[in-house]
Amino acid sequence: MPEALLETHLAGWPAPKRGKVRDVYPVGDSHLLIVTTDRISAFDCVLASGIPGKGRVLTQMSLFWFDLLRDLVPNHLVSADVRDVPGLSPSDQTLLEGRIMYAHRCAMIDVECVARGYLVGSGWKDYQRTGAICGIPLPAGLLDGSRLPEPIFTPATKAVSGHDENVDYAHVVANVGEGLASRLRDLTLAIYQRAADYAESRGIILADTKFEFGFIGEQLTLADEVLTPDSSRFWPRESWQPGGAQASFDKQYVRNYLETLDWNKQYPAPSLPAEVAERTGEKYREAYRILTGKSL
Repeated sequence: MPEALLETHLAGWPAPKRGKVRDVYPVGDSHLLIVTTDRISAFDCVLASGIPGKGRVLTQMSLFWFDLLRDLVPNHLVSADVRDVPGLSPSDQTLLEGRIMYAHRCAMIDVECVARGYLVGSGWKDYQRTGAICGIPLPAGLLDGSRLPEPIFTPATKAVSGHDENVDYAHVVANVGEGLASRLRDLTLAIYQRAADYAESRGIILADTKFEFGFIGEQLTLADEVLTPDSSRFWPRESWQPGGAQASFDKQYVRNYLETLDWNKQYPAPSLPAEVAERTGEKYREAYRILTGKSL
């Protein structure tokens, strides 16, 4: 198995801002070079090992969805071609091929915009406790993995480190105002519905996903990654059965493995066995192949 790219150090460039998965470099005052590494996070912790090739899958998946959604929402992408990035050395161009977005710098909105069509994850835990998700009441008797009566907007706070926290719509209104909050909600649900309908046509359920938005000038813009196995839950439609864990094409496989460990979900995070890393990579590539009709 090839080696995972866990960090980048570009010749002649300053140190990047490192997120959970991406290394972000400023390019002048108005652009960013976003490099998707092979790091993987779970339970909001970056694991000690990565998934070889994962960064390329995530980047190519985002590019596919940006194109499919281009009539619905503008995005931050300028180019995904390493030759269009000023100042990259030939060796760094080779290293980064297929895993970069050269993007407009956005004034980011401090909200994780989550759409859910199915009951799973933290939403399932909230529902068990309160009968609701993010203050939205749901019918009694739903199961883990149940389809919701309609997709719902369930925002969360964004955390650079530590755990994201589900919040209600009123929290978003208090932070960004009613006008922008309603735009974020409506756009999140519209993107989710477009993507879920497309995924359904390919035999995949889009259970939930999260988006990040920012402004380029006055233009509300979709930024960061979109509809990848890192930010979404993808399930094979044919095996979906409410009442427990679902087969998946996303990092739920990693979460399930980690749940078997004696780990408190705080740093330092463990490494993955080679077989778990390899199987996870296969799931990511399979999701890309099914959704796009192409192979990596």
